[in-house]
Amino acid sequence: MRKHGTGRTTLTWAAIAAAGALVLGACGDGGGSKAKDGASEAPQGGTASPQVQLPKLPGEKLEVAAVWTGPEQANFTKVLKEFEKRTGATVTFIPAQDPIVTFLGTKIAGGAPPDVALLPQVGALASAVQNKWAQPVGPDAQAQLDANYSAGWKKLGAVDGTQYGVYYKAANKSLIWYNAKAFEAAGVKPPKTWKELLTAADTLSASGTPAVSVAGADGWTLTDWFENVYLSQAGPEKYDQLAKHQIKWTDDSVKQALTTLAELFGRRDFLAGGPSGALATEFPKSVTQTFTGGDRPAAAMVYEGDFVAVNIAQTEAKVGKDALVFPFPAVGAKAPVVSGGDVAVALKPSKGAQALLTFLASADAAEIQAREGGFVSPNRAVNPGAYPNDIQRDIAKALIAAGDDFRFDMSDQAPSAFGGTPGAGEWKALQDFLANPSDVAGTQAKLEADAAKAYGN
Repeated sequence: MRKHGTGRTTLTWAAIAAAGALVLGACGDGGGSKAKDGASEAPQGGTASPQVQLPKLPGEKLEVAAVWTGPEQANFTKVLKEFEKRTGATVTFIPAQDPIVTFLGTKIAGGAPPDVALLPQVGALASAVQNKWAQPVGPDAQAQLDANYSAGWKKLGAVDGTQYGVYYKAANKSLIWYNAKAFEAAGVKPPKTWKELLTAADTLSASGTPAVSVAGADGWTLTDWFENVYLSQAGPEKYDQLAKHQIKWTDDSVKQALTTLAELFGRRDFLAGGPSGALATEFPKSVTQTFTGGDRPAAAMVYEGDFVAVNIAQTEAKVGKDALVFPFPAVGAKAPVVSGGDVAVALKPSKGAQALLTFLASADAAEIQAREGGFVSPNRAVNPGAYPNDIQRDIAKALIAAGDDFRFDMSDQAPSAFGGTPGAGEWKALQDFLANPSDVAGTQAKLEADAAKAYGN
């Protein structure tokens, strides 16, 4: 389940960091709130009047592929059901595997491509266009994009000046979620710096609760850990250079970031289950085990994006009360914020595929999934009242307020062979690093060898 590669972009989002700090103790209000113009926003769960008109497509059958599973897939299916209701089409969700480019290549070679795919990497969009799989967006979808999206998000969905994709889902991947009871029991406060994070981890572990639940079985989470440390420590210029492989992974800045990350990963008592336990833990479990067990969970904290709320919803914990959040601590001068996202692309030149892109570019579609939690849209027309609690509402508002001042997840910018393939490239190298954090030089050498091969330079 990849949560989130060539638009060179990571949110700097100081506004989101501030929002995260403001809502540490917030809880959902469950009802409507006031918009800026004084009108009541739609209460969560409400149904707003349709804002986009869709064609009637009786008898048309569509397939939509994405790497989403579990509750995330279930929530997106509700969006597809509304599309079916409005158009008369029948839509089937096709679970895809990472790397999605390989999955799609197999389907296309077999003569059975899905009508629409949601790609979790900018690099995957570029590959789809290069392989002549992708269809440019039609005029109706373009009209929704022009009305609802900032120039930066439209640019991410374009290749060589042609619009191919609609960014349906965004993610702030610089959040650490924590068990409020575990923090209270240990007398720990949310840290603002890396040094404070290590001190808090030491206190938590000494109290009997391992500090961090790490989803080491899913290599993409480890790339996100690295990217946050690297962006804050090395700065945005170096980040952009490494994302393009203009500097090597043997660079001293990478050594510094890995050495810093080893301060956390190298403490067996800090990790739920130790390194071996972390390497056996998939992302959903990393979340649920942090928010079960009262004040003695398997771990006190779990790192990942706003979408963690979807998995918290599978426990009895309540976001804003039992499950709170703070921005990823500053390693260098500024706290990092890394963004990811999923872009919808038509793979067939059909009326149904274009209609679905139009729907996904509208506020109508985004508000359905926003109400389910664990979802943030870059669509400016989405009613903030659709989000189910203050935490997610503030994250979404800050995303929109950030405008075009953002960058994107580094591994998602990379060729899939390096940044998006289970058991290979960056994912595998960082899993090996988690198993042996003392081998910084060996990790750098492996990363550089795999990057050079994938980038071709």
